[in-house]
Amino acid sequence: MTASAIQFLGDIDIDTGDRRKLLNAVHHIPASIVKNSKYSPHNSGVYFHNVPVHPFLECCSIPYDAAEEKNCYKIDILNNSIYQGVQSEAHLQTLVNTTPMWELLEHEEVVKQLAHINNHFDLVRRLKPQRTVELAMILALIRPGKRHLVNKCQKQGWHSLEPEIWLPDPNQNYSFKKSHAISLAVAIQVQLNLLVEIIANGSYSVPA
Repeated sequence: MTASAIQFLGDIDIDTGDRRKLLNAVHHIPASIVKNSKYSPHNSGVYFHNVPVHPFLECCSIPYDAAEEKNCYKIDILNNSIYQGVQSEAHLQTLVNTTPMWELLEHEEVVKQLAHINNHFDLVRRLKPQRTVELAMILALIRPGKRHLVNKCQKQGWHSLEPEIWLPDPNQNYSFKKSHAISLAVAIQVQLNLLVEIIANGSYSVPA
């Protein structure tokens, strides 16, 4: 099968502590976007294979939302400050495999430093997640499509939300897929475990 016969489908995001450092190390072509009839480079999307290049902007000459039909497969490379303290792949694996100190989520000054839940301390304190899947459910519950399940969770427990919390909202309000929520929950755990390392090293200070 030739490359032109392959239909690429999907939506892949790759988080990195320093987007520029990663892209400087590999050949890539920025994706493009059209706004108000004008081309501009996409904020995060790149192609790691050959695509038509705009002669003046040095980005793909086909807008990203039309490029997939022509087998141009965009990958979004995103800066994520969570990973700035990760020293190596082995260090990351250790952080992923370490059970977090869940009781730290009862402290507002800690939650305010964590991605995705920093503005939802009241909900985190109210439901007290103690597992990765429960933290993922917190992320789902703060979306409009599942916010109505908060009281049910508090009264009947986390188990009462399965599988309803992961189903598409019938009113088409924004909600999370389980795979997306779990991956973000693991990233938050990494950040929480990094914070514990900083505390252990004596270099932690309470944010103003």
